[in-house]
Amino acid sequence: MRALNVPAAGEQPRLSDLPVPEATEDTVLVRVKAAGLNALDNALAAGVMAEMLPHLYPLVLGRDAAGIVEAVGAGVDHVAVGDEVIGHMLLAPPIQAGTLAEYALLPAAAVTRKPAGLSFTTAAALPLAAAAAKAAVDAVEPEQGQTVLVVGAGGGVGSYAVQLLAASGVTVVATGTAADAGRLITLGAATVVDYTAGPIAEQVHAAYPDGVDALIDLVAYTAEGAPLGAVRKGGKVASTLGAAADEQALAAGGLTGTSVMAAPLREVVAELAERAAAGTLKVDVTTVLPLEKATDGLATLASGTARGKIVVEIGV
Repeated sequence: MRALNVPAAGEQPRLSDLPVPEATEDTVLVRVKAAGLNALDNALAAGVMAEMLPHLYPLVLGRDAAGIVEAVGAGVDHVAVGDEVIGHMLLAPPIQAGTLAEYALLPAAAVTRKPAGLSFTTAAALPLAAAAAKAAVDAVEPEQGQTVLVVGAGGGVGSYAVQLLAASGVTVVATGTAADAGRLITLGAATVVDYTAGPIAEQVHAAYPDGVDALIDLVAYTAEGAPLGAVRKGGKVASTLGAAADEQALAAGGLTGTSVMAAPLREVVAELAERAAAGTLKVDVTTVLPLEKATDGLATLASGTARGKIVVEIGV
């Protein structure tokens, strides 16, 4: 099978032929039709997590996929050969298998049937980003009538977070560029703060003098990089990259915070996929590439300029 892989530690990803994996217990072999790209793919390619999770090479990139079940291992009874499915490659050691390939061997716990109303390309953009957004939204426990700031709203996770918050009845303040404003408002944002125009906290306070009730930060690795000052005392913070991990900084602002991790298990993805199929959750795919151009999409993610979701079509 053709697969985008890192041949050895420290080498650049390349497209080459690798053996098709065989289904084993509690796994599902999927003939991949489309694979979603995530920032995590670049981190794994660079070996950033190699000290925490053992890596084996050649390491196939990609974590999200949609396709058709080719085979199932022992113990798998919720999907069958021929089913159209959505799946995710969970972060479990050793890191080696991926979805940017013509076939992917996925853990059964992260494979669910694809609703008929979703294309493979749309479905492949859901698992990791939508699950991360749901985890972040759940962490701030939004209540109707509150105001929530989403920093990094222009990317894949942000596009889902804005919608999930809006659906819960809160006023969403989203950060983006002027070019992002129309798209973010369409997704449910009430206000778009241009992060290139000045400090985010100052701009938020100009519009909301008492501060917002909660912050979801999708871009800052430290509390210093997050606009905690935009949040009122007693407010909540959730972050996907660690900005909420500094208890001292949070306490200084009278805030509570949680660092969240996505859990794209089949129950979570199934619910999000049904919402997407029903039209209540827009899957914001902005770029579609062939497998031969997948590295272009990874470069866009690495540059920080990605908007919405990038999907690689493989067998569509």
